[in-house]
Amino acid sequence: MKEFFSKLLTGMSIGIVVSLIPNALLGEILKLLIPHFPALQHIFDITVFVMSLLPVMIGVMVGMSFKLTSIQTASVGIAAMVGGGSVQKTAEGLFALSGIGIVINTGITAALTVLFVQFIGDRLKAYSILLMPTCSILIPGMIGYSILPFVKTSTGIIGVAVENVTTLQPVIMCIIISVIFCLIILSPISTVGVATVISLSGIGSGAANLGIVAAGVGLAIASYKANSLGTALAHVLGSPKIQMRNFFMKPKIAFPMLITAVFLGALAGLLNIQGTPYSAGFGLSGLVGPLNYMTFAEGGWTVKNISIMVGTFFVLPVLLNLGLIYIFSRKLKMIKAEDYKLHFD
Repeated sequence: MKEFFSKLLTGMSIGIVVSLIPNALLGEILKLLIPHFPALQHIFDITVFVMSLLPVMIGVMVGMSFKLTSIQTASVGIAAMVGGGSVQKTAEGLFALSGIGIVINTGITAALTVLFVQFIGDRLKAYSILLMPTCSILIPGMIGYSILPFVKTSTGIIGVAVENVTTLQPVIMCIIISVIFCLIILSPISTVGVATVISLSGIGSGAANLGIVAAGVGLAIASYKANSLGTALAHVLGSPKIQMRNFFMKPKIAFPMLITAVFLGALAGLLNIQGTPYSAGFGLSGLVGPLNYMTFAEGGWTVKNISIMVGTFFVLPVLLNLGLIYIFSRKLKMIKAEDYKLHFD
């Protein structure tokens, strides 16, 4: 079970990052340029479209992690799309892409399909290419589709729990929200989904964003020695979810990031760092968090606001994580670089 879970999370992590990185790198930049260069709208639309393919990418990457055959891997991909919920049927009878779907349900569907195709094995022989994709849709795919509303509701429950936190004293509220989102970004649960369910805005959104920044920057620093520079940067430019497998295997690797989230969350309350339900789930990805802070900051792009933005989103996350990673690795001997190794071969 441990090996199965490990391979599942590895595949999910790769699928998530590959699908989200194009929009993360280009999205906010393109939004600034489109008013002056309208032709760039097509590129922006394509990056959004690619994000909606996340369930397929997760399914394919999970299939590859389990070293399935080409037909089996493709079958996991289409079944994951069925259970992912990123395709919605409109009132006019048309099919439309709707966000990235429910990531955790995509993972459940992919896991069920892997078990299904492994159980079938080579029993279908020459009929595999005919029956395997169809059976994968009819059995594990439809199971995933059937439980989708219940899994979606569970995300809503988490959102309600976070919403209750927003009634607390501002600084305490921001600390708790920052830590919660630091944890959620390392799980299969969508941070954007939780934030939008409760319309998390204002300093609550800013705190959530800084919690994700704490995770992304910290994991990038901690994983640098064990991985390539590009892979390390993917934690910040893409998503910290790339470390899902390692986090679930060894939760202690997130201790430095969680403590950093406490400090950054407090600053969100003290410095009135704000955001929107959309920006709450992105961190530094696409510079969504910093740019939204500057949008809502009183006075706009003043020297003071720019200093606060640079300090809270860039300087402090690096310094706090560096110090805490040093303490937990060198002094307490609780973590080591190999704990953050990502296996993408």
